[in-house]
Amino acid sequence: MATSLLVSLSGATARTLHRCADLTAELDKRGVPLSILFAPSAEAGSPLVADWVRARVRWGDAVLLHGYDQRVRAEFASLPAHEARLRLIAATAGMERSGVRTTAFAPPRWRVSQGTLEALRERGFSLCADLSCVRDLRDGTVLRARVQGFGSQYQLTETVRCFTFVLGAARAARRGGLVRLGVDTRDLERPGRRQALLDAIDVALENDATGRTYLTAAPSRLGVTP
Repeated sequence: MATSLLVSLSGATARTLHRCADLTAELDKRGVPLSILFAPSAEAGSPLVADWVRARVRWGDAVLLHGYDQRVRAEFASLPAHEARLRLIAATAGMERSGVRTTAFAPPRWRVSQGTLEALRERGFSLCADLSCVRDLRDGTVLRARVQGFGSQYQLTETVRCFTFVLGAARAARRGGLVRLGVDTRDLERPGRRQALLDAIDVALENDATGRTYLTAAPSRLGVTP
């Protein structure tokens, strides 16, 4: 299987759209689409953000539902199916009001319960991307690859954190399969992290990775069988 590079961004708000636009300009120059993790909360689901998301989808980016109540840090990590179902109903209704539609899901903090997976299938979602894999919810196929982010290495200096991020991308690209880079708009505030992200993207591309979104890199799209 060819190497696919997946870059995802969370935390887009009206106050951070300038950073989002800066990132997508860099990605566009490199021919790498963005997977936008979108939550229909009052701030993240504002008309300005929704307009930007819809414009980026028309450009070729993808959008994944990223929870409902962003005040809950790992909202779907331990929910039983009936509670997950209620939150998904509310979240998809919020997406509809924003004019943003998707059948792909990425849980906050990338942590998802079995009950949530059950509820996602019932609600017609086609894909779930969690911390360690990307699941096709229709046929059960799975691609295993861990998300690399700046918040996952504790007790490291900023310099070491950025170096580890780039090194992890290089190793993943050489192994083949999926290279998953996940950042938040807060990461883009820091020049070192912003540059490390671009360096990680460049090293993946230099190792023959192809930029994709979570929708175009779904297991079934890549010919992976259950």
